[in-house]
Amino acid sequence: MAVTPASTSLETLDLDPAFALHRGGKLEVRSTIPVRDADDLSLAYTPGVARVCTAIADTPSLAHDYTWVSNVVAVVSDGTAVLGLGDIGPAAAMPVMEGKALLFKEFGGVDSVPICLDCTDVDALVETVVRLAPSFGGINLEDISAPRCFEVEERLRDLLDIPVFHDDQHGTAIVALAALTNAARFTGRPLGSLRAVVAGAGASGVAVTRILLEAGIGDIAVSDSKGMIYSGRSGLNPYKEALARDTNKAGFTGSTEQALEGADVFIGLSGSTVSESSIASMADQSIVFALSNPTPEIDPGVALRHAAVVATGRSDYPNQINNVLAFPGVFRGALDVRASSITENMKVAAARALADVVGDALAADYIIPSPFDPRVAPAVTTAVATQAREDGVARR
Repeated sequence: MAVTPASTSLETLDLDPAFALHRGGKLEVRSTIPVRDADDLSLAYTPGVARVCTAIADTPSLAHDYTWVSNVVAVVSDGTAVLGLGDIGPAAAMPVMEGKALLFKEFGGVDSVPICLDCTDVDALVETVVRLAPSFGGINLEDISAPRCFEVEERLRDLLDIPVFHDDQHGTAIVALAALTNAARFTGRPLGSLRAVVAGAGASGVAVTRILLEAGIGDIAVSDSKGMIYSGRSGLNPYKEALARDTNKAGFTGSTEQALEGADVFIGLSGSTVSESSIASMADQSIVFALSNPTPEIDPGVALRHAAVVATGRSDYPNQINNVLAFPGVFRGALDVRASSITENMKVAAARALADVVGDALAADYIIPSPFDPRVAPAVTTAVATQAREDGVARR
């Protein structure tokens, strides 16, 4: 990670276009109504506001109609797992959280507030978010390190009656499922016939594995830095123990490379590398998702020598697995129906809607749409809202 000397002047930093763009932050708050005279002021603030407050005190659900709560999300991080930078702390995480809020607005029409918390203890994180929750219609957890992120999300989902969504887990999972659905379609195989190997058992690796199991993949095995995860392996945390029970029907106990021999799908989410020979050992018409940023597990050009379809997490290659394809529409749909939670079915519905956007234009280098495709957010929004009603978590 590059470190900027403290003595560097702002003028020097601003020569870099990234610093120039971020100068002063990327967000601001604007009023939605004019305050032109005393009459406007008396309605927007005292005494008129008191009537609204009293009504909400009597009927708390009116806050969703008469405040911004129904259209605003808290983007919460503790700065412990920021992009590829790791544990850089809450202050350094703020540019990323501002960026996330920007994407919510630009791609989903959802207002959001970046909140970087100066605490890493699970109890403290949960308690703080619970106390903040009345101001928001949803909670987007971001860049919280594993395995703490799993417990934080689980506890918040139990304690709150608004959507709680850890994007590093579920945003990645939704887009990966959409892309794999289309990659399987392109290669003429059903998802249920595929054997996949996932490298990485962090937040995104666990969530991608879970959603693929939910969608009916044939078999899937997961590796971490110590090799394949399997029942009986020592030193597994509770989340990896659960993976061991639910995955790896083939019983692989060695390395990722050994498991890849004859596999149909490789999904890299670990920051590690995989050799060309390992990709070459996969089944015919193989599918490679090398998703680590900024450096994929294998060079995409090298992977294409052996694989039918290759995707990365980067914007300078085809088939980018980009969370912005999912989270704006997921929250827009959930907020529109005042969902009390985001169910597994809602995530799968989002993935199917996203995959359907590609339609008949499906090709090896087009298994997932661009974030700038105007059809994406509306398709995901509609699918999520519809599924929320079917799942009984919609409140309007």
